[in-house]
Amino acid sequence: MAATAGRINKLFGTDGGLMLSLYPAFPDDFDPATMPLLVTIDALEVPLWCDRFERRGISGATATFADIDTERRAQELVGLEFRIEAPGDEEEDEFYLEDLIGFRAQIEEAGSAARHSGSLTDFYDNEMNPLFEVEIDGRRILVPAAEEFIAHIDFEGRTMHLILPEGLLTLE
Repeated sequence: MAATAGRINKLFGTDGGLMLSLYPAFPDDFDPATMPLLVTIDALEVPLWCDRFERRGISGATATFADIDTERRAQELVGLEFRIEAPGDEEEDEFYLEDLIGFRAQIEEAGSAARHSGSLTDFYDNEMNPLFEVEIDGRRILVPAAEEFIAHIDFEGRTMHLILPEGLLTLE
């Protein structure tokens, strides 16, 4: 998670420019070409890419952002705190779904108290509908390899927890 790195204080000029306060967590090696300022708007994390960024002393800067080209649009950002996630900050959580073959699977269906144990025996990489093949009690079942069904993956323990829609395990 990126640390809070500053705050958008007030308008600067008439072309959508803004004055920023930079907190001590603001990186010295900030590169506006590769690092956006991350703000939360309506509970969504939104990246703001700088068209222009100019430091003003140790704890200040001015900036203009892509797609923010009027005073009215810039005013909507005033008062927001921003974060910066430098390249390399993100966790190494990238993997291929086929890497999960052989993992033990703990499976539950939404709306049911029943839990099933099995193992992931195959992965079918269909662009429209990628599927896991899971073996449960000698029966092979195809389940969608969708992010919203994967509750947790433990790479060290080689297990995964799936929560599937009700009735999916009983489809023939």
